Amino acid sequence: MTVTAPVEGMTIAEAAERTGLTPHTLRYYERDGLMLRGVGRTSSGHRVYTDTDLTWVTMLTRLRATGMSIREVKAYAALCRQGDGNETERLALLQTHRARVLAQVAEVHDHLAAIDVKIDMYASRLARVEA
Repeated sequence: MTVTAPVEGMTIAEAAERTGLTPHTLRYYERDGLMLRGVGRTSSGHRVYTDTDLTWVTMLTRLRATGMSIREVKAYAALCRQGDGNETERLALLQTHRARVLAQVAEVHDHLAAIDVKIDMYASRLARVEA
């Protein structure tokens, strides 16, 4: 679906700079149905990103950075595009993902605690040698 956009907004290069993603990734998100709505286009066919588009991309980036699969992101995006009436499904999807993220955080915390034990052990050894 092509949406004609006003000239205001950001080019793909500007959107990439603001989001920290590559233009290729932004095009992929659009092509693969991950965007909330079609990205606007100028009369010459160039993409024009809005602040709303970038807010959505930021959420996608966070979901992906925390391990949500592309399949799940697509499902979430599809639910959001459908509009009101499916909040229960959206909530369940996000709660399931949150539980996975919390489990990952707990695991990383355990790993960090083990590293801290080793750091303390080596620091103590070095302190005794220097004394």
